[in-house]
Amino acid sequence: MQPSTLAKRGTIFLFLAVIGFYLYGLGQLPLVGPDEPRYTQVAREMFVRHDLITPTLGGHLWFEKPALLYWMMIASFELFGVSEWSARLPAAVAGLLTIAAVWVVGSRAEDNSADEQARGLGFYSALASATSLGIVVFSRAASFDIILTMTTTWALAFFIICELESNTKLWWLLISGFYVFVGLSLLAKGLVGIVIPVSVVGTYYLFRRRLPPRKMLLSLFWGMPLALAIAASWYAPVIWRHGWPFIDQFIIQHHFARYVRSKYHHTKPAYYFLLILPLLCLPWTAFLIGGLRKADRERWWENARSTNGIGKLLIFAVAWFVFPVIFFSFSNAKLPGYILPVLPAAALIVGERLSRVSSDSKNRGTWQMRTTAILCLLFAVAAPAYAWRSGTLTVLCSLMVAIPVALAGTFALVSTRRQLASVMLIAAATLVALIVALNCAAPKRADYESAKRLLQLADARGYSQAAIYGMRREDRTPEFYAAGRVVYAPDGEPVMYEGPAQVVDESHRRHEVILTFVPLREVSKLTELKLAKTDVIGDNGRFAIVAVRAP
Repeated sequence: MQPSTLAKRGTIFLFLAVIGFYLYGLGQLPLVGPDEPRYTQVAREMFVRHDLITPTLGGHLWFEKPALLYWMMIASFELFGVSEWSARLPAAVAGLLTIAAVWVVGSRAEDNSADEQARGLGFYSALASATSLGIVVFSRAASFDIILTMTTTWALAFFIICELESNTKLWWLLISGFYVFVGLSLLAKGLVGIVIPVSVVGTYYLFRRRLPPRKMLLSLFWGMPLALAIAASWYAPVIWRHGWPFIDQFIIQHHFARYVRSKYHHTKPAYYFLLILPLLCLPWTAFLIGGLRKADRERWWENARSTNGIGKLLIFAVAWFVFPVIFFSFSNAKLPGYILPVLPAAALIVGERLSRVSSDSKNRGTWQMRTTAILCLLFAVAAPAYAWRSGTLTVLCSLMVAIPVALAGTFALVSTRRQLASVMLIAAATLVALIVALNCAAPKRADYESAKRLLQLADARGYSQAAIYGMRREDRTPEFYAAGRVVYAPDGEPVMYEGPAQVVDESHRRHEVILTFVPLREVSKLTELKLAKTDVIGDNGRFAIVAVRAP
């Protein structure tokens, strides 16, 4: 059976398997970290108030992010109730839609090309995106980054399909899709939602050394108003209702100040994303490097002048890859999620390499497969070693994660002439390892990162109505799991733990029991105070939850 035939027949199975994987276990872990619980609580407060315009957190205005994720969560809450599963469902759906967009683009370019070695490009690009570590991880968390990735991917998908389309009537419909998703991108994460797609398109024309066609330029006169009209569905009423406070907080502070200053303590070196991207693209990093290496001078300008689908797609994918990396590298605030919109472009570059390697009887590309195999084996050795030395997970669990990856790596290393089978085994092993990790490794780590279990212990001890005073800055989960009980300062931020005296004074002022989260190394300082009665309820390995009553 030809690889291209197998790819076509495997597409349906791939999407069914991926859908099952992306929806599996979304509610298995508690909300973790500083962002997931806050985003979910903002959506819950809007849901309870039946208010689609004003985001609040703990009853305080909270203008850090736009509304699209909140709207998706509210719809999920309406259908399935408020839970971790329903909070994460929008991110999983966005991940699946991102994969679908990559498949559509790859398949359309494949159909537009006479290159037999690129058969199956849509299938392999979708496979690469579905199993890339970055897309998998961010699709399992209540995250704005995967929502932005989905909207920008569909916007750019509509554009590149326009470039491949000869039917004029269909062209106008497709370019309308581009502007619609630019508008949705503005709702997904603010101004970056227009900066990325428009700048990637401009970079593409720059790389091709040609001006946009006249009909593309004319489309700006109605397309941009269309995009802005879609974005105005939220921006107009929120500005009308809140005016300058919204403009200052959302646009000035969380856009320009975040980009040009280290106001939010996310400063990283300029090369930060060059270190993060190889990790986010695993297990396909070697194929990405191989694809980028093909952009040498001769191939580069050959693709730039090309009129076939694969040539146009490759030059577009490079533009899509390069611009966001450069743009975010100049930012003073850097987090891994910022660069997530690059991963669909990386998947298209990887997909082109995989399609050629899998159909190449001369085994060109063996170094990429060998490198990937070696990385799999290194991971299989490192996982149990890390478990044994750190004690953060059991050796049995680490072996269960490592074994499928080791088997796939070994097969790929010794079966150099069966590269199609090697690709499929590595993809399958990645998903199996992640499912195993979700069940045996992630729960312990999530407990370490979340206060959910500690709050449940406190509720069982009779403190279900006690105020939460003195949180941990790195863990904002009480804002969701103890909503309505967290004490906020006048600036709208929760009161953070600064020392035993602070908590005792607050309990004395309130004349009631309060709960606080105390670093383990400081628990004895609080319990030894004679000015208050304390009850250490439990700990999660990082901090303890303590009930404090001052006379």
